[in-house]
Amino acid sequence: MKKPIIFTGSGVAIVTPFTSEGTDYQKLSELIEFQIKEGTDAIVICGTTGEASTMYDNEHKAAIKYTVEKVKGRVPVIAGTGSNHTVHAIELSKYAEEAGADAILTVTPYYNKTTQKGLYEHFKLIANSIKIPAVLYNVPSRTNLNISPETVKALSQIENIVAIKECNLSQVGDIVNLCGDDITIYSGEDGTIVPFLSMGAKGVISVMANIIPKDTHDIVAKYLSGDVEGSRNLQLKAMNLVKALFCEVSPIPIKAAMNLLGMNVGNCRLPLVDMSDKNLELLKSSLKEYGLIL
Repeated sequence: MKKPIIFTGSGVAIVTPFTSEGTDYQKLSELIEFQIKEGTDAIVICGTTGEASTMYDNEHKAAIKYTVEKVKGRVPVIAGTGSNHTVHAIELSKYAEEAGADAILTVTPYYNKTTQKGLYEHFKLIANSIKIPAVLYNVPSRTNLNISPETVKALSQIENIVAIKECNLSQVGDIVNLCGDDITIYSGEDGTIVPFLSMGAKGVISVMANIIPKDTHDIVAKYLSGDVEGSRNLQLKAMNLVKALFCEVSPIPIKAAMNLLGMNVGNCRLPLVDMSDKNLELLKSSLKEYGLIL
């Protein structure tokens, strides 16, 4: 059964700007408007890049609600509602639906982990608790747990599980072969957008889109319109920048980059700390090389 596609192109995994008092909503408003103006195709709020893991539930819910109200339907809003506690994930997902989010992003359970059967039951219960679409999030480097292609296949038979943010390029072909049109694939890695697209992905959920939203959008748009060389050239142009943006745990470098570019998004919350001097210089060099003005 062919399922609806939430978006095609670049979905920004938007940072959450913080002050010492909490979320900086004026700055979040500016970031949302910047993204929409520059052609971003979806806003992902309260994901990994948004530091949802350090937000109280009331902050988390408020950020989702604010984003939905600010975007006003101009692009889809995907709310990060993942948790390693299934009941907690269900609670956040129900709230996101009530707040008007277009979809949820739900990550594999971390720390306690589970079996493939456990993954199926976890995601099935979350999806069945809501009516809006669910996007699975497979990021083994953070969770030490991989959703197997066979489990993705089983989950794709659930009506509102429509997509996966996949960070494991080695299994994308298997997912495509098993699932066909039953699930949409988004790259979860900025450095492998073109390889993902070549295997049938429809876009990316991106960190670098926080600072280069138009180019990130264009990598996908050019590829899907047949301009493979133009897409490849933009991907290659971004490679050194991507390396710098992930030289330390994300979102440390992207927030540092945004602050260097005058976007004033504040610091990360502990346990994330400031970049080392050496890596900060690498980041500055990469931003300048890309043509961004510090």
